[in-house]
Amino acid sequence: MKKFLPLLFLILFTGPIGAQTNTYSISFENAVHHEAEIKASFPNLSKDTIGILMSRSSPGRYALHEFAKNVYNFKAKDSKGNSLTITRPNPYQWNVSGHDGTINISYTLFANRGDGTYSQIDETHAHLNIPATFMFVPELIDRNITVDFKVREDLNWKVATQLAKVSGNMYSAPNLHYFMDSPTEISNYSLREFEVGSNNKKQTVQFVLHHNGTETEFDIYWEKVKKIVLAEKDVFGELANYDFGTYTFLACYVPNASGDGMEHRNSTILTDREGLAEGGMEGNIGTVSHEYFHSWNVERIRPKTLEPFNFSEANMSGELWFAEGFTSYYTNLILCRAGIITPNEYVEGLSGTFNYVWNSPARQFFSPIEMSYQAPFVDAATSVDPVNRDNTFISYYSYGSVLGLALDLSLRQKNLNLDDYMKLVWETYGKNESPYTVEDLHKSLNTYAGTDFGDKFFINYIYKSEMPDYAPLFKFVGVDLKQDAAKPFFGASVSIKNDGTGLIESNTTISGPAYMAGLENGDVITSINNTPFKKEQKFTDFMNQFKVGDMLQITFKRFGIEKSTSLILQSDHSYSIHLFEKEGIKPSKDVLTKRMGWLKTE
Repeated sequence: MKKFLPLLFLILFTGPIGAQTNTYSISFENAVHHEAEIKASFPNLSKDTIGILMSRSSPGRYALHEFAKNVYNFKAKDSKGNSLTITRPNPYQWNVSGHDGTINISYTLFANRGDGTYSQIDETHAHLNIPATFMFVPELIDRNITVDFKVREDLNWKVATQLAKVSGNMYSAPNLHYFMDSPTEISNYSLREFEVGSNNKKQTVQFVLHHNGTETEFDIYWEKVKKIVLAEKDVFGELANYDFGTYTFLACYVPNASGDGMEHRNSTILTDREGLAEGGMEGNIGTVSHEYFHSWNVERIRPKTLEPFNFSEANMSGELWFAEGFTSYYTNLILCRAGIITPNEYVEGLSGTFNYVWNSPARQFFSPIEMSYQAPFVDAATSVDPVNRDNTFISYYSYGSVLGLALDLSLRQKNLNLDDYMKLVWETYGKNESPYTVEDLHKSLNTYAGTDFGDKFFINYIYKSEMPDYAPLFKFVGVDLKQDAAKPFFGASVSIKNDGTGLIESNTTISGPAYMAGLENGDVITSINNTPFKKEQKFTDFMNQFKVGDMLQITFKRFGIEKSTSLILQSDHSYSIHLFEKEGIKPSKDVLTKRMGWLKTE
């Protein structure tokens, strides 16, 4: 996805478009029915039979999506308008033969999902993810590309994209990989921008917003975005080098969008149903923080396993615990450093992710590297058969985030910090865009913090699935980590229904009480100790009457047959995480200084 030299941009876009250019156009006359009409021309062809494909995957996603399912009315002609022979060797490829050196194709695209992977076309916008929209010829991936966006002027549409502008609504890319990595928002959007950097190297960060809100709401939101940009710049010491000196946030906060965020080389897509006045002001800002951090970590600090990106297969990487997980660690930390959330909100917000990772039985099966390998099965992937991921999978976002937290606090005990480690990785691999391996990250940590420290972290927590001792790490910065050993643990998610029964709604936790008692997802609990549930009662409230070690008699139905079992309650292993002050503990000045260094707060 990133295989090009930035210098080529200056050469490719200062001269005329040559014969070795593939051209596209897209129009939206039938937008009301979510259709686009697309044309493409592939000149100077030497082979008689040319395979024309729709992508099966999308940059930033790791699973297969089969975009060809939304293409129809495909036609192919030569330069004189003669119809060509079309055969289908597989569901996502059209083989065209009998041409005169040029193939001109046309097709209709149906598109109605506005997110970071798919495209959406309606009378509010044309939200285009390129792999979901445009066909391509694999043999021609190094050719220049131009695309003419024939906008709906009656709807006041205009184009926003990281592609290079040629003229009017025509844009260009130096090759297929850059084209595929260049989402485009066409709508009647609003725009804000500011310059960042020193006088000799200023770059522009701009925010394109398609929404139904007010300009005042956008102004308030934009001020938060600017703070995020500057706080993340401080982590790496500089902005990434954007190819045209501009980074673009492409945000669609509209009712017809689906919640998502997706990073790209010089831009990111941000989508959500909630407008800024409908919870989006607070609810969407975390995605801004996460996706912008990717402009360094994943777009330029790039796993070797994702180079080059394969548009015809799933893309597997063992580094997602770092690429996505460490980015997730910084997501809310940056919000705290930027003053968008308070230190108390940040610290207490750690508990959900921490408990999810700490208490998952999945660590007995997979390390963070192996969890990363699961991405093609979980990253917006679809399947119809039941899976056991409740017990066998921890999101590499969460797993890496918790490990990033541990690494940061461990380094701070040595008067070091994760920011400076990230700077080192940036200088070594990101700035010159040299893809890295897990071993490279290990070597960099050894260089930064010493071999003993680096080996311990990677051998225990990355190559294996042990967990650090978090209590002293938190204590170092005045944070209290504690469990309530008297709180009982049932080991299943139970929802009480209107008929007074309790439905087990997920796989029971391996080695937990419900699992050991033989209870399973889908079982319907009719009573516990011969006591039925009350309508609209919460299961947690019902369980409050019992203590750890109590034996419960469970009556339940499975496939309509009544059964019974006994269950012994265990102690809940969940933790609460609070600032010392919240627990009535006064931190010392030294602890407060260390906390301020971590959270960058006054």
